[in-house]
Amino acid sequence: MALEIRQVQKLVQQLVMTPQLQQAIKLLQLSRVELQEMITKELQENPALEEGVADESETGEQARPEVKAVSPEPTVEPVFNRELSAVDKMGTMEFQEYLDTHSNAMHSSLTAEAMSEDGDGPPSWENSLTKKMSLEDHLIWQLRLSKIAEREEAIGLYIIQNLDENGYLTLSSEEVCKATDRTPEEFEAVLKRIHFFDPVGVAARDLRECLLAQLENLGLGDSLAARIVSDHLGHLESRRYEKMARDLGATIDEIAAAAHLIATLEPKPSRGFEQDEIRTVLPDVFVEKVGEEYQIFLNDDGVPRLRVSSLYRRMSGQGGAEEEQARQYLQEKVRAAAWLIKSIQQRQQTLFRVTQSIFKFQQEFLDHGVLHLKPMVLRDVAEDIHMHESTVSRATANKYVHTPQGLYELKFFFQSGLTVRNGEDVASESVKEKIRGIVDSEDKRKPYSDQHIAALLSNDSVEIARRTVAKYREAMGILPSSKRRQPFFRK
Repeated sequence: MALEIRQVQKLVQQLVMTPQLQQAIKLLQLSRVELQEMITKELQENPALEEGVADESETGEQARPEVKAVSPEPTVEPVFNRELSAVDKMGTMEFQEYLDTHSNAMHSSLTAEAMSEDGDGPPSWENSLTKKMSLEDHLIWQLRLSKIAEREEAIGLYIIQNLDENGYLTLSSEEVCKATDRTPEEFEAVLKRIHFFDPVGVAARDLRECLLAQLENLGLGDSLAARIVSDHLGHLESRRYEKMARDLGATIDEIAAAAHLIATLEPKPSRGFEQDEIRTVLPDVFVEKVGEEYQIFLNDDGVPRLRVSSLYRRMSGQGGAEEEQARQYLQEKVRAAAWLIKSIQQRQQTLFRVTQSIFKFQQEFLDHGVLHLKPMVLRDVAEDIHMHESTVSRATANKYVHTPQGLYELKFFFQSGLTVRNGEDVASESVKEKIRGIVDSEDKRKPYSDQHIAALLSNDSVEIARRTVAKYREAMGILPSSKRRQPFFRK
């Protein structure tokens, strides 16, 4: 069969995402801080965009109170809503594929000047930051201050550079000796020395060695607590005080006192040297009770009010063939500014409607707390406000709401449900809260087993299996009953 080139006409229906629509989608999933950074960047790059409230005569209508960005020319809105409606019909997999391709497009950071233009202003906060000293830097500093030979320093550096995130040495003696070409005796001597660096117990090979180093540093190397750590750490973990008392020839009170001392030691020497930065969460929405009703307010603090420059708008409409290129440039910037303003307004309106719908279903949570949280899925909100589930998902991503019950992520309110005995559904988070309450009120000397907790929940009309209790307990970081037991707990 011979190959040939042919022209074929065919009709194909497909969704084409314009740059403006891509911008609207990205804006919807930005957090409040990211939105503020993006607006600041656009103000610097687009001369047709400026801060300030547009006059009613310019927009034809007054901006909504919950939205700071004003509405541009009314011809933009029908096109915007039509294209956004088309995106709402996209499948979850299609939209996820789009996110994977364009995930980093809107997350650029802005660079601030170190000083003001006249040189008299204070330095920016970026230039005032200091780097927190890591555990490795802290240990190397101590190693180099020590009176230690060059051969031993090489072993010490290799040990310090191979600690895990908890401050433990994961390499064996043979691996270190082979890598540094040193003898096992030299390795043990250096390791023993590092154990007594600050923090004491660092570079231990297991928990037992870590705790023993701390006890020795306290002058308790031959104490009852050291004997428990050395030979009965498993019994201590299981709170088997009677067994340890018989084996060590001590009284129950002495074992309890030693256990209390051991509990004051640090099992993770790296604690305090973590490099994780503390993030401050700023709520995007406030829910407050005004009279007998709850009111929703969007947090627009720090988000500039935007408008299209009237000067650039007039210049973009001027005639003249010789200014055609400049006019096209101005028209493009004016259109970009108008689309940005409309996208921000649409984002705020969508966020407001989604939050309003969420608490339409979760009114009892606002009144009584997590125990009264109802099961809810994205579809419930999507059907209530006539939007696609993917739009609701984007609107709740990276958003936080401040309620009378505390600060929560919007996605927190979408909970799976369990059917109770009377046929009603309860949220999984509500069941977790019940389990937490049961554990908090139990007798610390005889904690409830998972089976007993399941029976207590059954008395409260919540029928769940023991393994479900265990799964929820582990998710909340609650230890099993054998490790929660405190035989000598006094109220």
